[in-house]
Amino acid sequence: MNLLIELLAFAVAIGVLVVVHEYGHYSVARLCGVKVLRFSIGFGKPLVQWVSPKTGTEWTIAALPLGGYVKMLDEREAGAPIPPEALPHAFNRQHVAKRFAIVAAGPVANFILAIALFAVVFATGVSEPAAIVAAPTPNTAAALAGFDGGETVVGVRNPDGGSSEPVRSWSDLRWKLLGAAFDHRRVILSAKDSHGTSDFPLDLRDVAEKDVDDDFMSHLGFEPGGGKLIVAGVQPGSAAQHAGLAAGDRLVSIDGKPTDNATAFIAYVKTHAGTAITLQVERGGDAQQAGKTEAIHVVPLAQRDDTTGESIGRIGAELATQVPSIEVRYGPLESLQLGAHRTWDLAAYSVRMFGRMITGEASLKNLSGPVTIADYAGKSARLGPSAFLSFLALVSISLGVLNLLPIPVLDGGHLLYYLVEAATGKAVSDRWQLVLQRAGLACIVALSAIALFNDLARLIHF
Repeated sequence: MNLLIELLAFAVAIGVLVVVHEYGHYSVARLCGVKVLRFSIGFGKPLVQWVSPKTGTEWTIAALPLGGYVKMLDEREAGAPIPPEALPHAFNRQHVAKRFAIVAAGPVANFILAIALFAVVFATGVSEPAAIVAAPTPNTAAALAGFDGGETVVGVRNPDGGSSEPVRSWSDLRWKLLGAAFDHRRVILSAKDSHGTSDFPLDLRDVAEKDVDDDFMSHLGFEPGGGKLIVAGVQPGSAAQHAGLAAGDRLVSIDGKPTDNATAFIAYVKTHAGTAITLQVERGGDAQQAGKTEAIHVVPLAQRDDTTGESIGRIGAELATQVPSIEVRYGPLESLQLGAHRTWDLAAYSVRMFGRMITGEASLKNLSGPVTIADYAGKSARLGPSAFLSFLALVSISLGVLNLLPIPVLDGGHLLYYLVEAATGKAVSDRWQLVLQRAGLACIVALSAIALFNDLARLIHF
């Protein structure tokens, strides 16, 4: 069933994104007076075909739905001479500005779609974790900033002045800190607790490039807090089972320190291999004991860490964090503005990340292929409409950015040709275009191979 959901979600995602991208090319081509011969969704053998009596465009749905194309009237591709009356409608006869606009329209359509999707999500409301900070791991950026745990971040501002930007949710906080880390700058977080509102200076100037990834917030010591740390399962024969822990138990404290976050709890256990720790536990699995709190003593077993090779402590319990969530909703105009802002931030992040992968400052493991996309499509679809729309927006931005890269065979490569033509007054020769096209195709094949390898590595964990 999960596989079916993933395949259907993947098909819908790819179908929507391809149609929007190609319709961008199509609509601007029509506005510029260019004759469009075919609008195809997919490649290979046509499954469905029909011809518009108004425009004469052949609309096609092909057997292989991973992509699509718009074929325009062009003397360079025509199999037979084009009638003189049709020449003004040929793509190659258009001014360079029109050709530029037609090619750029595809990626632009993807960005417009992302803005619209994000705006819908913001306007209809989405449930997100509240921006409550859990007790940070010692010596992390959050700990050095002064966070003890339990504070709710409400704003972020530049230490050099300027107005404070509100922080409405955990994802909102993450995006603001991600932008500051990329710019290697300091920020001041305003957070409130039972004592009032205080400022926490956070220095992100020395954040390593390798740390700007999916675990970015964890590297800084920020984890969602204010919730409940629940035992989701206990491994047979483990220290947790021998101590009496059971699924459904709530972990209240560890050695007298309140705990509401799995990351900090695990980090503490790792440093106490062979040493007894005391857990304050609120029973939840047994109806007769529900709500009762008791102390449990457990000795973490020393095990070898597969990553570092060091001996660490483990108790053999699966943990789940139940954090407070809030309903985030905005007005129509603000939703549109936030959608544009989020799209710009994600596009800039993608460009920066790709540039750093080229220079070796970021790992090529960040590239993902169709397997990972299908996996996330299925997961987001199961989470609900808001998550799936956000996923669609993210992939649409990635598609737009990818197509704008100055690689021949992509839209960005053609745009580069037109910029050269506009600057020199001469079109790039067919010979050079052929040479660059082969080089661009090699780049695309290499990127696809790396992405597929990363997909397989994630799938079989090698």
